[in-house]
Amino acid sequence: MGSENLYKLSWEVYQLLGQSAIADMFPEGDELHAASQRQAEFLIGILGGPPLYMQKHGHPRMRARHLPFPIDEAARQEWLRCFRTALGDGAAFGLSPSHSRDLMTWLEAFSGWMVNKEG
Repeated sequence: MGSENLYKLSWEVYQLLGQSAIADMFPEGDELHAASQRQAEFLIGILGGPPLYMQKHGHPRMRARHLPFPIDEAARQEWLRCFRTALGDGAAFGLSPSHSRDLMTWLEAFSGWMVNKEG
């Protein structure tokens, strides 16, 4: 998939998030783009590339970093919907359909860990 495609995918996801039902959890303008860059850096490291996120921002501690945001199951599902929509079958980002499914399976499990509010 490569770093360039992960940056591209993350930006597409964040553009959708910025217009989604959970848009109030995300920054606007340049800060939205910066947030998408951080997501890409995190994913690059998780997927076997260099640990860019850790080098630039320290240990990810993703759950702790997201505790200020009330993330319930509905918010999780909206985040996943935006990711699925942006990713599609993965071809636009150099992924085969099976690797695209694998990525979504990982994101589904990961996002479950981020839920911090009932509702």
